[in-house]
Amino acid sequence: MEAPVSNPRLLLVAPHGSYRTGPYMSAALRRGAEVLVASEGRHSLVAAYAQGLHIDFSQPDAALRRILEAAERAPFAGVLGLDDASLELAARACRALGLPHNPPEAARLARRKDLARARLAAAGVRIPPHRVVDLTRPLVPQAADFPFPAVIKPVAMSGSRGVMRVDTPAALEHAGARLRAIVREAACAHERATALLERFVPGVEVALEGLLEDGELRVLAVFDKPDPLDGPFFEETYYVTPSRHPIGVQQAVAAEVARACAAYGLRHGPVHAECRVNDEGVWLLEVAARTIGGLCGRLLRWGTGMELEDLVLGQLLGSAPESAPPQGGAGVLMLPTPRAGVLRRVSGVLAALKIPYVEDVVIEVREGYTLTPLPEGASYLGFVFARAPSAAEAEAALRAAQAVLHIEVAPLFPVASRA
Repeated sequence: MEAPVSNPRLLLVAPHGSYRTGPYMSAALRRGAEVLVASEGRHSLVAAYAQGLHIDFSQPDAALRRILEAAERAPFAGVLGLDDASLELAARACRALGLPHNPPEAARLARRKDLARARLAAAGVRIPPHRVVDLTRPLVPQAADFPFPAVIKPVAMSGSRGVMRVDTPAALEHAGARLRAIVREAACAHERATALLERFVPGVEVALEGLLEDGELRVLAVFDKPDPLDGPFFEETYYVTPSRHPIGVQQAVAAEVARACAAYGLRHGPVHAECRVNDEGVWLLEVAARTIGGLCGRLLRWGTGMELEDLVLGQLLGSAPESAPPQGGAGVLMLPTPRAGVLRRVSGVLAALKIPYVEDVVIEVREGYTLTPLPEGASYLGFVFARAPSAAEAEAALRAAQAVLHIEVAPLFPVASRA
């Protein structure tokens, strides 16, 4: 009689509260896999974090030892870093355990914008002219010969947090003061003291979602961002697929992303890239060795017939299924945070759900919670999903839904203690 085959065991390395943890755990459950979450969430109210493996991302060597000790007790079939902060640690764990992985240096490049820009420039990838600046010193003298308009951004944050357009030297100094406050919480001293200044590149933005297998890029979807992203901040709202750009433009985007992955040394797993397109061609803005942010991975059902997380875990476990041909179009609206304050309510959800082609409305923030918009903010208010016969109809449905959703925000009055 044959011994029963045990379920594969996966380790998900994620910061506490990551958007991606829930979708990946659901995908693992569909595949019959056991999951352990490594995070700093020892006191979390969420069982996956509280009962998981507790590590400190600011102590990577100690965190790696914890992971390897857990693997000795029960081996992992795969280890996956879900967010930028966990990529390098997950890669180091995979290397030590002999599992498929990206080189740790490549994972580090994928999250550190200053290091990435230097590598991409050396490889001849088209990127905006840029300069690394020291946040501990006045910024205007460091940008004496730099062209405006420009964009200043932290070297290791995602989701457009801390990214600001500056059109004048005075605006640069003001943005620098805001950025110093934003990066104060970074664990690494270099990331608290350093920023990237780059030329603002006009044009339209597109995003690419893909999977790397032995260094070969498989494009899963190209997303249009139909709203202009010209600043002063860069809050993403609409993602729509399939792209309506000419096929030659889409191929150029994929080729530039593939060149960037090769320059980093990325070989395996998910890739999310952001590019700008104008008359000069495709400009690479970011390449991350992870999946798209928020709950936007749902959109991949349009192009593949399955959730994005299923595709990633299938590759990780060596059983990636064939994807279905895309039909129609799909899109997501990431609900913008209108202003700082306390969320009182979001009304109009039922009306939005009645709009043809709107599939779901997910409000992530509960009433009574504080809202912080960009550039200081770090989370989405919610998501609206649509699927339609065409990308244009999906976008129209999302815009109709946004028109009936009303977000009420009460002012936040700080309480000062009396001496």
